Amino acid sequence: MPESQPLVFTVILNWNGIADTRECLQSLQQADYPNSRIIVVDNGSECVEAAVLRAEFGGSVHLIENETNLGFAGGANLGIRHALANGADYVLLLNNDTTVDPGFLTALVEVARSRPDAAALCAKAYYFAEPDVLYSTGGSVNLWTATAKQIGNGQRDRGQFERIAARDYADGVCMLIPRRALETVGLLDEDYFSYWEETDWSVRARDKGLRCYYAPSAKIWHKAARVQSPTNEYNFLFRRNALMFVRKRGTPLHVLTALLTHVFFYGPRYFLIHPTKIARAPAELKALFWHASNQQPRRPLL
Repeated sequence: MPESQPLVFTVILNWNGIADTRECLQSLQQADYPNSRIIVVDNGSECVEAAVLRAEFGGSVHLIENETNLGFAGGANLGIRHALANGADYVLLLNNDTTVDPGFLTALVEVARSRPDAAALCAKAYYFAEPDVLYSTGGSVNLWTATAKQIGNGQRDRGQFERIAARDYADGVCMLIPRRALETVGLLDEDYFSYWEETDWSVRARDKGLRCYYAPSAKIWHKAARVQSPTNEYNFLFRRNALMFVRKRGTPLHVLTALLTHVFFYGPRYFLIHPTKIARAPAELKALFWHASNQQPRRPLL
């Protein structure tokens, strides 16, 4: 019976992406997990996209409408609060530009229930355009260099990632979080707005004695268009947030080492290898100047 299974709320953010969101929701409707609900947080979209989604999906989706774009962290937190207030045992954060295997949620919950120390579980994510090429199996993070690595990214799946494994962070493209972990760690840190917020949350969870895990039987496909063709806004936020992460989670020595590494190694090396990408330099410099202005990040939102 559905009532015998933990209640899972899936939180999806929509921001001017109704075509992707529609396809994601249609995919979710084929999932075989028997006790789940869906929340869509519309992050201030134009063209009344929230009204269109409400008309198309009706009572099968709970819609939260924001007047402005609160970013991924802010929008996700609204969905998480609603889920917890309505009895969620687990909250699944899922990108709207994904489609899912029907058994993905059942697989995630099974692994979560077998790991009492689980902070979050992530799926085996593939590129949508290359369905057998891996996008992520979770990631590793390095405070000394302010870098994070998606494990398996770009590799063709030949069965090399078939074991449940611990990860430094669960990739936010698909992230199942037990209620007890949210109550222990708190919500996403809204200082980040978008990018690195799941990494920050995962490290905060690790500091509480919890661990992130990769669940290989849970499969999804990610369109990943922004990652493949990043904008200047993406470049600025990603670099700013990478360094913010080190300021929040590391020591002054970590911060100094990360800044020097980016200024004298990663930056020059990237532009030597990719000279046609020089247009991203202003966004990278803007991120460095943002930190040089000595703005102090707030404490995490708990």
